[in-house]
Amino acid sequence: MICFYVLLVTKNIEDYTQVDRFLNQAPSSVTRDLEFQVDYCDRLEAAIAQLSEKHFDVLLISLNSPDSQAMETLQNCQERFPHLAIVVFTESRDETLRVQCLQVGAQGYLVKDQIDSKLLVYSLRLAIEQKRQLQVLQQNQLKRLQEQEILSLRHIADTVKTQITAKLFGLSLLRESSPEIFQEIVQQYAELMDLSMEQRIYKVDYNISEQLRNMGEQLGFLKASPRDVVDIHTQVLKEKTQNSNPVKAQAYVSEGRLMVLELMGYLASYYRKYFIGLSKLNVTKNYQNFKP
Repeated sequence: MICFYVLLVTKNIEDYTQVDRFLNQAPSSVTRDLEFQVDYCDRLEAAIAQLSEKHFDVLLISLNSPDSQAMETLQNCQERFPHLAIVVFTESRDETLRVQCLQVGAQGYLVKDQIDSKLLVYSLRLAIEQKRQLQVLQQNQLKRLQEQEILSLRHIADTVKTQITAKLFGLSLLRESSPEIFQEIVQQYAELMDLSMEQRIYKVDYNISEQLRNMGEQLGFLKASPRDVVDIHTQVLKEKTQNSNPVKAQAYVSEGRLMVLELMGYLASYYRKYFIGLSKLNVTKNYQNFKP
């Protein structure tokens, strides 16, 4: 027996009684090997607390919740709980509202006085299955996007070799030679990526470029290569996008692309300065050795 967990959000306790009765009275030919467990909240704030503490498969939400703002509510729920199927449960027969709810990501739309046991069970099962299939599709798309991004960055890394870095390449990768240091830099880069996202969204200034410059110099001191930068970026990107909804995951990919290219630029700049300084030192020594 498979149990689906449903969270109903409505200000009317009668809605809960009706939904619970429909699901319990549904014939076995409809439910098959399924059962439904329904929890109830009268406010969205309480529902969000419940969703944060307990697993639910579907959110059955009435847009009459006292603190609900309809479309904003649906969008917030989608962003905060991307795994959750959402079915709107309302008295309104407004087709425009139905379309709007589906456009922002709801998997279903039920009018209260039109449902019965069969329709409710069918709608919840369909919503859950659609959400699962959508997640599989999105994960596959995201995986392909990440693979393409990594291949592109590795190609860039192979072309950002200055004369001095070419002499240093051949050393083992940073993650292999200094795994603890590598993980510390990964953590720093992950924090910078979050700050960069906040900077873009909230229009604040965290001086990300200066912090990336310092990181580039740190990597240069460690004789890291652009391939090490790609390794750091790849690990952080995978961690950030693993449990994110598709929109947020795409934002990480886009923002991360700018960051990693900027960091590569600072690393290359460090090596150029290092090479110029080394060349000047050699010229001075040669001059002193050969002057009359």
